[in-house]
Amino acid sequence: MKRLFPILAVITAALLAYALYQALVVAPTERTMGDVQRIFYYHVPSAWTAFLLFMVNLVASVVYLIRRNPKADAVAVVSAEVGVVFCTIVLVTGPIWARPVWGIWWTWDVRLTTTLVLWLIYVSYLVLRRFSDSAQTPVLAAALAIFGALDVPLVYFSIWFFRTQHPQPVIGGGGSLDPRMAHALLWNWLAFSCFAFLVCWSRYRLEMLQREVEEAHAMESLAGAGAAASVPLNRSRQ
Repeated sequence: MKRLFPILAVITAALLAYALYQALVVAPTERTMGDVQRIFYYHVPSAWTAFLLFMVNLVASVVYLIRRNPKADAVAVVSAEVGVVFCTIVLVTGPIWARPVWGIWWTWDVRLTTTLVLWLIYVSYLVLRRFSDSAQTPVLAAALAIFGALDVPLVYFSIWFFRTQHPQPVIGGGGSLDPRMAHALLWNWLAFSCFAFLVCWSRYRLEMLQREVEEAHAMESLAGAGAAASVPLNRSRQ
């Protein structure tokens, strides 16, 4: 598996470069918004990748609650971390795009608000995992992850059910998108997904190594405590 990582890294780098070419060169300039619309090719794929990672977190959390599998718990932590990174990209690129188009950096419409709530839920998840040492922390975190995942479909379908500042969906919602724009969008999503997979893979290996080290330290501490307790006992017998 270690030999496969460099190959996938090269493929991912090539995909990112080709996706950049698609977004900046091949995709036509939007007539109304101009070149600022090209943020679309990074804003939307980042959101889709974040949603995908949060769904992985959901599945891993459910598996952990059922089987108490530490590997599933590690997958949940890793997917949440990387998902928060991509969700942060969404919240940063959105206002950059909105300012020249809408004339404002932020508005409290349904999609923006639910996306911010989603980000806050998973940041809270990471804070819980980072600063709580309780044995019940993985269980509480898994429950919080399931609650947070309920916000994902609300974010995605908000523009279907509510009047928002966002335009109506151009994919799957009766809208239209130039084929070259659609290709650029999908290439970027593929590249971002591959990149997210590589980051998750590296972070998962690090997480498992960290847990092994912590377990080894805990065993050493128990062994040292047992040896220290046996010394007074042996002296009393003498």
